Amino acid sequence: MAEQKNWSMKRVVAASSAGTAFEWYDFFIFGSLAQTIQKVFFAGLDPTAGLIAALGLFAAGFAFRPLGAIIFGVIGDRMGRKGAFLMTVSLMGGATFAIGLLPTYQTAGIFSPILLIVLRILQGIALGGEYGGAAIYVAEHAANERRGAATGWIQISASIGLLAGLLVILATRTTVGEEAFLDWGWRVPFLISLLLLIISVWLRFKLSESPAFRELKEKGDVCRTPLRDSFGRRDNLKRVLIAFFAIMCAQGAVWYTAFFYVQVFLGKSLGVPEATVNVLVLAVALVSAPFYIFFGWLSDRVGRKPVMIGGMLLALIAYLPGFQAIGSAANPALVAAQAKKPVIVYTDPGSCSVQFDPVGTRQFRSSCDIAKSLLASTGIGYESRATGGGTVISVGGTQVEVPEGHGLAAKELKTLKEATGAQLKAALSAEGYPAKAEPSQTNLPLVFLWMLVFAIAATALYGPQAAALVEMFPTRIRYTAMSLPYHVGTGWIGGFLPVTSFALVTITGNIYASLWYPAFFTLVSILTAYFFLEETRGKPLDQV
Repeated sequence: MAEQKNWSMKRVVAASSAGTAFEWYDFFIFGSLAQTIQKVFFAGLDPTAGLIAALGLFAAGFAFRPLGAIIFGVIGDRMGRKGAFLMTVSLMGGATFAIGLLPTYQTAGIFSPILLIVLRILQGIALGGEYGGAAIYVAEHAANERRGAATGWIQISASIGLLAGLLVILATRTTVGEEAFLDWGWRVPFLISLLLLIISVWLRFKLSESPAFRELKEKGDVCRTPLRDSFGRRDNLKRVLIAFFAIMCAQGAVWYTAFFYVQVFLGKSLGVPEATVNVLVLAVALVSAPFYIFFGWLSDRVGRKPVMIGGMLLALIAYLPGFQAIGSAANPALVAAQAKKPVIVYTDPGSCSVQFDPVGTRQFRSSCDIAKSLLASTGIGYESRATGGGTVISVGGTQVEVPEGHGLAAKELKTLKEATGAQLKAALSAEGYPAKAEPSQTNLPLVFLWMLVFAIAATALYGPQAAALVEMFPTRIRYTAMSLPYHVGTGWIGGFLPVTSFALVTITGNIYASLWYPAFFTLVSILTAYFFLEETRGKPLDQV
């Protein structure tokens, strides 16, 4: 009997984790292809606006995850865990496959990004119901003393999904070449999701309902109003708020800095080739994967709270020195040039706008805006100094005058920006600024080690997280009450991290200003967890 139960538990963990990994694969290939998405679907925008729009669309999928959490949370609490995550995997797989069939901007114009937005929203809604269902399903099968280790397999699924996505992207890019990849090869990672969808549905269809929900149903105690009971009752609402502020704020900040913003930083700010960035993230994801299980196991022995706070503290301490070290190791020539010959923008501060454009549609017409927009597109940091009028970009001993763009038609404005951009690139080159990172000068092992530090911090927080969240909420409302704070944290804080962090760089001119965003939310969680989060290790779920 014990052997049969052990085999049953392995099947539960395997099917739940595999299905969740496939969903993360579907969701993450979009973020890993942000720069390609920019070129394919936002070709009508200038490079900076296009990248911000692509990152904003990456965030849009996350923005709708809380809606999915509510929809599928209610389904999961009223009808069962199994049915809810069969629906989510089907919706996710279908939307991802459809992205691979979309026409490009060159073919369909504005309809291309509109269709992409719709499918991205459907992806977000699907993922909003996935994580809670899988984590709860495994936790409700697991023994009290091994819940952290068992749910650690659900946590590792995100890394496996990212790993699989990067492998498919890298293999396709290497096989067909960069030109063909940009033309049609980018579709392959999306189209492969159809096969993953079939496997996922088959695996999950063979599972039975969780014992905790089955017992609830037999007693006739299934919750009929999970939204009201989760958020309308003071004690449950308090649990939801603590889960969000003590755990999920940091989760959104730490994990998405470690695995996604670092890709933007390496590619855009430091000029590291996209293929090299893919390989680095792939290696980090592979090496760090076992740590999800380890930290889940460790939380079964020493407690959820100390392990998760330890991960938050490591990330907070490492943010600034880590990214500075990555900058020096990835592109030392750029760091040296900026130290010796800093870029200074002399302009009238009153003519400058806030360089934050999440949808990529604003036209920056003043000379100040044009100067900062061009510098943002290079990823190079700069200082601003006030003058009486006009705008000049100073690079060492070379100066570039930036004309005004007011009153120009869109085509004329684009021509002006291109001409000024060419002068800026020539000035940067003349003063020793590299156009991209030089592979022979890049210290890849050091970049990898610092990326691994952030990944370990993320796994220490994420590994015990599923068990901790499940143990916070009663069975009757667990799916709804747990899913919403999780997806607000990862969906809004994590999903908007790349576009907001990049925007902070364009606003300030400081490439490390991006770290203010994750540092703030990590600190919020450290303080909230220390003072308000209760230890739940080993707690029977029927006593919550």
